[in-house]
Amino acid sequence: MSKSRTEATFLSPIVESRRWVEGVSFAEDLPLLNVSQAAPADPPPLGLRQALAEAALNQDDAHLYGSVLGRDGLRSALSGQMSGHYAAEISPDQVGITSGCNQAFAATIAALCGEGDEVIIPVPWYFNHKMWLDLSGVKACPLQVGEDMLPDLEAAKALISPRTKAIVLVTPNNPTGVEYPAGLLRAYFDLAKAKGLTLIVDETYRDFDSRSGPPHDLFQDPEWSQTLIHLYSFSKAYRLTGHRVGAIAAAPQRLFEMEKFLDTVTICPSQLGQIGAEWGIHNLQNWLAGERDEILARKQAIIDGFSKLAAKGWRLLGCGAYFAYVEHPFEQTAEEIAKQLVNDASVLMLPGTMFMPEGSKIAERQFRIAFANVDAEGIAELFSRLSSFNP
Repeated sequence: MSKSRTEATFLSPIVESRRWVEGVSFAEDLPLLNVSQAAPADPPPLGLRQALAEAALNQDDAHLYGSVLGRDGLRSALSGQMSGHYAAEISPDQVGITSGCNQAFAATIAALCGEGDEVIIPVPWYFNHKMWLDLSGVKACPLQVGEDMLPDLEAAKALISPRTKAIVLVTPNNPTGVEYPAGLLRAYFDLAKAKGLTLIVDETYRDFDSRSGPPHDLFQDPEWSQTLIHLYSFSKAYRLTGHRVGAIAAAPQRLFEMEKFLDTVTICPSQLGQIGAEWGIHNLQNWLAGERDEILARKQAIIDGFSKLAAKGWRLLGCGAYFAYVEHPFEQTAEEIAKQLVNDASVLMLPGTMFMPEGSKIAERQFRIAFANVDAEGIAELFSRLSSFNP
């Protein structure tokens, strides 16, 4: 008897890891350090919350069905912001709003792929991408990265088959934190264009990129929308995680296909969430710049303080945006160590096995550290606990 799609798909690592701390009591002098999830734990800034409250009280349409592809005001505001960010011309009809960036990816795959098609995805991968490909009956073709955590272009070429529909890149990367160089993105764009494929670039963390100026020039290509689909999230930028607001930039004819999926699944994105996102674009850019500075300071704290772990045999493989990706020095697997860390060190972080194909030996030596909710002092405490840990 065949399994259902969900039965054949692995459990979300975030859900699984939460079970590791259920029923565990943590000492007052050793509280839990949770570096498992890449989402801000704080609510949006007060001004945004006030805007949401006022809309809930005074805007009737904040509670009604709306356009499947999002509110016109938000689509226009985002296209303008993106045009400035990428030094390009992006029109509102090339932008669609979704119920979070995960749904943006799901809609994209639904519009591009049929049963048994293939999508090339670098490993370590963002686990929800792999989960959705599995749920869709689409084969995920793992693309290996080098020592620098960058996906190898020649290896990608070798993976292309007659069933390949797309290549997925995430930059800054989840889970490694690595920022993909503009030249590498251009090379993948050129490869996709030459092979008639779609390049899907998830830039959920673009607001926390350490580089100044456009992170790439793909939108400056007059025909970008024939090859590129760009994904984005408002969750990280404005702390709107619970409101579920994401976005897609693509050709209008591709958005037309995605609209069928979106209309079937959610009908429309949250009106209040969209109102909050638009308010954020118009009013929170200086605040967001401060948030970026804080995340970059934490990144630097990781880099500066890692010598304490390096002395114990740990290796820093990648660092940026919300993440550090590390290699541990122990004989046990990362999953065994992760569970032991909860009890012995009051630390919750995700093993590399949650980001790699089943059976990967490399993954058994790796961890992702998500530092969105751990400041420089917390990072120092984390490194102190890890350096003292002996399984």
